[in-house]
Amino acid sequence: MSIIHILSSQSSLKFARKGKIQGLSDLVDEYKKVCSFFVEELWPLNLKDIPSLLPIEMTSKADTWLSARLVQSAAKQSSGIVRGTKAKQARHLAQISLLKSKGMYKRVRKLQAVYDRSKVTKPDLKSCCPELDSRFVKTDIDSQTSMCWITLSSLAKASSPRKGMKLVLPFKKTEHFNKMLASGNLKEGARISKSAATFMFKMNEIPEQKEGKVLGIDIGIKSVFSASDGQQSVDDVHGWNLDKIQNKICVKTKGSKAFLRCQRHRKNHINWCLNGVDLTGVKRLNIERIKNLRTGKKTSRYLSHWTYADISDKLGRLSHESGVPIHEMDPAFTSQRCSICGWTRKSNRHRKRFRCTACGYASDADLNASVNISLDLPEISRKERLSRPNLKGFYWVEIGQKRIVHAIQKAS
Repeated sequence: MSIIHILSSQSSLKFARKGKIQGLSDLVDEYKKVCSFFVEELWPLNLKDIPSLLPIEMTSKADTWLSARLVQSAAKQSSGIVRGTKAKQARHLAQISLLKSKGMYKRVRKLQAVYDRSKVTKPDLKSCCPELDSRFVKTDIDSQTSMCWITLSSLAKASSPRKGMKLVLPFKKTEHFNKMLASGNLKEGARISKSAATFMFKMNEIPEQKEGKVLGIDIGIKSVFSASDGQQSVDDVHGWNLDKIQNKICVKTKGSKAFLRCQRHRKNHINWCLNGVDLTGVKRLNIERIKNLRTGKKTSRYLSHWTYADISDKLGRLSHESGVPIHEMDPAFTSQRCSICGWTRKSNRHRKRFRCTACGYASDADLNASVNISLDLPEISRKERLSRPNLKGFYWVEIGQKRIVHAIQKAS
């Protein structure tokens, strides 16, 4: 089996002249205005009545200087946004109806409460950017230097004052852009914002690895990642780690420029750390299945800024690039199990230190957990987890070569 996927690369448009930048800003603002108009028109309709391609009777209502083609593109994008929002709402309601039909009223009340708290509202288009295809975008990347050009055309009506509007914008091929270009094919079109262009690449087929080891990855805050083969994230050359960045974010006003800079710093640090993961000779990557970690719980400001989704997404991209499939497993008790003897008890772990109370094995807690994640351990059922067997302790035995699942063995 081969993996085919689409990756993106963003390039800055800051090298364009001031007049071109102003023209680009006007284009993006007008495009957002048109998208907002179509969202207003489509939002009252039922999901099944919203077409993916809007008829000319509706697109002709838009009062704009954009060309008919660009209006059609904005209409298609707006339709997708509205349909996606309403489809999510419909899935939630369908799940509630299904549980009602099964008489599971306790779960119905919980889901209904979640649905009521997160009532679906009309989409906010503040971050909406024009997604333009080959009718509007021509990219010239054949330059012998790092400077390339993107040309935007067919933008304005022939009857408008902006007739013949054409934007030729310079951009530089970044290291990431060159990497994507070397291992894939640049797709026609781009996503355009006021300051950058995002290009899409169809990556070449990468055969999945069939031979090698299984690598377990434990993700956390003190260490971004800990791998079962001993790899572990370290501080960068300036002494920053994720823990320090989290503390820095906590003292910033949410939504301020300083807060946004800290968020970018956090994401860049996560990417830098995970770029150092060596997947040579790895046939499968085992990671923790983390979902709804903070749902229904009160968490500190420090913990609320831990974005485990960023770490999971980056690992997913690395696995795609290397042809290494990812297997998600339940992380329950993996940090409390001794990777040597299998003795699992809550008192085995104290913060970053692990010491088995049965055999005396001592190690870094995250590295020990990553070894457990890499093993073929039988999953512990929800009923068994709720009984909290880790308080008294139990032996959690790995599945043998004969594929026999051993039951939880209580300590004598």
